[in-house]
Amino acid sequence: MANELRTEVEQVKKQEDVKRALKQTGAVKPEQPPKAKTKDKLWLGTHAIVLMALVSLYYVLQFKVFGFAARFIPFLQKLDKTAIAIVLLLAIGKTVDVYLIRRIDSPVARYNLRRVAKLTFALFLVFAVIFLQNWYTTVVSIGVLSLILGLAVQTPMTSFLGWIYILIRAPYRVGDRIKIGDATGDVIDVSYLDTTLWEFGGDFLSTDHPSGRVIKFPNSKILSSTVYNYTWPLFPYVWNEIKFSVAYNSDLEFISETMQRIAAEEVGEHMMKQVRVFREILAQTPVNQLEVREYPAVLFRVNPNTWLDAIVRYLVHPKEAGRVKTRLIKKLLAELNKAPERVMFPKGDAR
Repeated sequence: MANELRTEVEQVKKQEDVKRALKQTGAVKPEQPPKAKTKDKLWLGTHAIVLMALVSLYYVLQFKVFGFAARFIPFLQKLDKTAIAIVLLLAIGKTVDVYLIRRIDSPVARYNLRRVAKLTFALFLVFAVIFLQNWYTTVVSIGVLSLILGLAVQTPMTSFLGWIYILIRAPYRVGDRIKIGDATGDVIDVSYLDTTLWEFGGDFLSTDHPSGRVIKFPNSKILSSTVYNYTWPLFPYVWNEIKFSVAYNSDLEFISETMQRIAAEEVGEHMMKQVRVFREILAQTPVNQLEVREYPAVLFRVNPNTWLDAIVRYLVHPKEAGRVKTRLIKKLLAELNKAPERVMFPKGDAR
């Protein structure tokens, strides 16, 4: 029962990811954004009424109709202005939440953005209260503080903005395999200031396997670097190749048929269905003439060392590329070696 529930949850998540990726391509029309609920409108209306009441009270106090309490009027006006600022900021915060944050598809992004918005409005609220009590001191303090922070935390602030960009645009998420700059790996954490990758490949490996190293880079890098995402939800596969050298007088038709059949058996039909989805998306874009094969293809190319290169090209999930290639090489060699008179590999020094 637990395994079935987990499978259903994973399928729902995948459908949501695919839906989000489709929206990013522009291939499908986005759904109508959610409308404000009745209680939200009531909440905003209450803020508006309270705000108007406070503004009216402020102007009434200016006429000094309360002569018996004239000495308290300046204090009451200052208190009233503070209340106006608080109500106004609360109304703005609620409006941002209802009409901007709530329309974001990802629940994780909504949660994180709400935290950022609450922190931002809390800071504005503190500065507003201080400003209304002593505006000159507040302006000077903000100016000096902004200068110090601008010089001291320029990179962290840019990284924080990069984190917000990652939440909104989702160039990658935890679990994705990406390449950014010289770093290639699986995303294992996206924090406020940096991203952590579990490296695969790297300087010490020639295969697509984990190297055991961890890579960290500031989120600010996302704003100035190209990101390659190998696990895009709409098409989480890559094309891979296996190459063998064969003699010119080999039976090329037999080699082509054998390599294509073995590769098709290995990669499976379920991966081929993704190609059909991808072709439907391409048909609605300017690159709709691009040829995308649903099944493995075999190509031949002249090798400079007087041999032919027989290349089988197939589709595979990037995190399975190394294991699939190893299995395919074993199966292909076992099948091709059954017919040595039709498949002639290089021997001895002629390799």
